[in-house]
Amino acid sequence: MTSAGAMPAVQAAPRYGDSAAWALLVAGVSGALAAAYLAFVPATVSDDQFSHPLDSGAFALLQVFFFAHHLALAWGLYAVWQRGFAGGRRAARIGGPLSVAAMTLLGVHELVAISAADAAYPSPRTDVIETVYGALSMLNGAALVALGVGVATARLWSGWRRWVTLAAGVYVFVPMTPMIFGPFVMARLAIGGWMLLFAALGWALLRPDTGQRPPRDRTAASR
Repeated sequence: MTSAGAMPAVQAAPRYGDSAAWALLVAGVSGALAAAYLAFVPATVSDDQFSHPLDSGAFALLQVFFFAHHLALAWGLYAVWQRGFAGGRRAARIGGPLSVAAMTLLGVHELVAISAADAAYPSPRTDVIETVYGALSMLNGAALVALGVGVATARLWSGWRRWVTLAAGVYVFVPMTPMIFGPFVMARLAIGGWMLLFAALGWALLRPDTGQRPPRDRTAASR
């Protein structure tokens, strides 16, 4: 049993550690590339179709990729939380599971969006889908802020590693959300920037550079 404020021990070499780190790194880079692709690929349908700039078939394939991509991000966030880099205080206890759940739900919604590929845009149907996207994005941002506060206050990472999780959460609110309401290219590039923060988080998890020996037990970590 641990006290409410006790920090879980950082796991020095868990079996899932490197795979989760690579999942974050690869998902972050591939997500940024996908955003750039959508920003600059020549449109094959008019901008009044929800799948724009892709036809419905290509849109469906990309949405399946985004589903798997979000699951990879969720896996990486789970590792950050479970390895103890966010500590064991309230921010980590809330932000850890909530960030995993929010990212997973966002991935599931990517599959739901396939059903509206051929729908007129905007329309009541696409309005609902975009409203859910917005709500899940805000939930992701809040969860990442909470997890990021845990990482920052736990101080097990140093330098930029200490702040990258919090930056990923704050980025959802500023600048990403305002940019989403701007031109299509700007919105895609904003999402691409968010993905690069996850790539950086993956690198932090892959090369923790804590500057200290990981604590061996939970109680020692809280002192």
